[in-house]
Amino acid sequence: MRAVGVFGGMFDPIHCGHLRTAYELQSKLSLDEVRFVPCANPPHRSAAAVDAALRTRMVAAAIRGQSGFVVDDRESKRSGPSYTVNTLEDLRAELPDASLCLILGMDAFLGLPRWYEWRSLLDLAHIVVVERPGWCAPETGALGDHVEQHATADADDLRRERRGCIFLAQVTQLEISSTGLRSAIRAGLEPRYLVPDAALKVITETGCYAAH
Repeated sequence: MRAVGVFGGMFDPIHCGHLRTAYELQSKLSLDEVRFVPCANPPHRSAAAVDAALRTRMVAAAIRGQSGFVVDDRESKRSGPSYTVNTLEDLRAELPDASLCLILGMDAFLGLPRWYEWRSLLDLAHIVVVERPGWCAPETGALGDHVEQHATADADDLRRERRGCIFLAQVTQLEISSTGLRSAIRAGLEPRYLVPDAALKVITETGCYAAH
């Protein structure tokens, strides 16, 4: 079965931590494709520092040449809040026979019960949770019950089924913060080796994070 990773986020800006996570998951989970989906209108947080079109351009530059990495701009083309469930509904309609794997950081996963129609996500895809040191999946409450019912420790389950599993994945931890990068750039510091060179070129040419 074809397996597609769905990696959403603000990517404001995209950095090497995002790319390393996607790269390791692509290998460990045998993903045929990882789709980077920049969020246009975040329903649960403040707006991005730069618009979705420019962030999509940075992502496209950053992943160019990496086999299996694809930028998906559907959220920037859709009006209203960028609800993940709507994105997965679109992808499921396009890829009815594929395994879809929604990639979430542990911090995002812990906030899942605040998401719009969050219980419907597993009807459309698997959820791959990227573990972080010192952070644990809940064992109680609504989310804890969700984990108990759907968790698997076998990565092969993500290819046997098209949806319905929660899988906790370990990757190399690169503690890079988009918020910290924006602050550093505004202060005139050089983010080389934290941001991919191609994305950094876009940032430098546009001055999108510079102090004004």
